[in-house]
Amino acid sequence: MNLLMLIILLFFWVMLLFYSILTIAGVVQRLTKKKTVTLTNYPSIAVLIPAHNEDVVIKDTLNAMVKLKYPGELIVYVLDDNSKDDTEAIVQEFSQLFSRIRYIKVPPGEPTGKSRVLNYGLSITKSDYFLVYDADNQPDENAAIELIYAAETTKDAAGAVGYVKTVNANQNLLTRMIAIEFQVFQLLMQSGRWKMFRAGSLAGTNMLLKRDVLIAAGGYDPYALAEDAELTVRIAAMGKTLPVVHQSHTWEQEPENMKIFIKQRTRWLTGNLYLLEKSLHEWSFWKGKTFIYSLQHLLTYFVFVILLLISNTWFFLGLFGFSVPYFDVPLLIIWFLSYVIYTAQVISSMVLEESITPFNVFVGLIMYFTYAQFFLVLLLRSASQYIWSRITNKTITWDKTKRFKKGESE
Repeated sequence: MNLLMLIILLFFWVMLLFYSILTIAGVVQRLTKKKTVTLTNYPSIAVLIPAHNEDVVIKDTLNAMVKLKYPGELIVYVLDDNSKDDTEAIVQEFSQLFSRIRYIKVPPGEPTGKSRVLNYGLSITKSDYFLVYDADNQPDENAAIELIYAAETTKDAAGAVGYVKTVNANQNLLTRMIAIEFQVFQLLMQSGRWKMFRAGSLAGTNMLLKRDVLIAAGGYDPYALAEDAELTVRIAAMGKTLPVVHQSHTWEQEPENMKIFIKQRTRWLTGNLYLLEKSLHEWSFWKGKTFIYSLQHLLTYFVFVILLLISNTWFFLGLFGFSVPYFDVPLLIIWFLSYVIYTAQVISSMVLEESITPFNVFVGLIMYFTYAQFFLVLLLRSASQYIWSRITNKTITWDKTKRFKKGESE
C-alpha cells in the first residue's frame, strides 16, 4: 500500500512540476516582443461559419466579419445547417449589402454536427486557407491577418490558432469563471506548449488552416464531437505545426447557466474521450511531436482523474472521522501545492490580460474548490454516456450550445 501511494504521489508531483514549468513558459512567450511581419503575397481565405438556429447572435457576428481587415481575398461563408429560425433571412440581408458575405444552405446528412458542416464548406470553396469561426464569434478586425502572418512565416505550419475571449464575462459568476479558465488554459497553457514544444492546439474557433493540409489529413472526422482536438493530433502526426498567435482575438458567448454549461462541457469531454480511445488504437498518435498531445489527453482524462478521486476520497474520509491508513508523506501538502499552482496560473493570466481586479482575484482564489472540482463530476458524466454509447453501439449526437441575447439570461 505504501508503494502504491508513493507511485501515486510521484505522478502527482511530476504533473505539478510540468504545469508549473508550462506556466512559466507561457508567461515568457506572452512577454516576447512581436516581430514585424510583411508579406509580398496574401493568400486567399474562406471564412467558414457553421450555423444552426443562430438568429440571436448571427447579426453581431456578421458585423464583425464585415470589419475584418485583409489585403487579399477573404470571403465569408455562412453554412446554414437546417436552421428553423430567422438565420437565413438575416444572412441573406447581409449578403445583399456586402459582397464578401455568402449564404450557403447545407444539405441534410448524417451524422449531424459541426464536422460534417465544415467538410461541406471545404468541398464548395477553393481558397488557399480557410478560417473557422463559431456563429457567436466577434473577431477583432486584425484577427485574420495576424493568423496569416504566423502561418506564412512559420516552418511546416498547417495554419495558426488564435485566442478566444469571453464577450459576456460580466454576466454572472459562472461566465466570469469560464473567462478566467480560457485565459489560463486556452492562452497561457497554449503559449507555454508552443514555447516549449512548438505544439499549438486548435481551439475550435479563430483557427486558420491550409486547405491542402486538411485535404491530405482526410478532412474532419464527422464522428468527433471535439473536432478541434482530434484534428490537432492528426495534423501533428503529419509533422505539421500550429503556431499560437495571442495577438489574434475573437470574442464569443459562453453559457450563462449551469444547465447549458453542463450540456456543452459534457459534449467537449465526451469528444476528448473519443479521441483518447482513438489514440489507443492508432500508433501514429504516439510518434514524434504527436506524443505530446496524446500524453496530455492521457494525463488529463485518465491519470489526473484517478489522482483527484483518490485525493478527494482521502480528504473526505479523514474529514468525517473514518480510519485511514497512515503514511509518512503529508498528503495535505499535495492539496495545498495543487491549490497554490492552480491559483498562481489564474493570477498570472489576469496580470497578462490586465484584468486583475479585487473581484477577479476573489474568484480566482475560490475556483480550485468550486469550478475546478466540478469538472470531476462532468468527466464522470461524460464517461458514463460514452461507455453506454459504446455498449449500445449508438452514435452520440451533436448538441448545439444555446445562445442568449445581450443582457438576457435564463
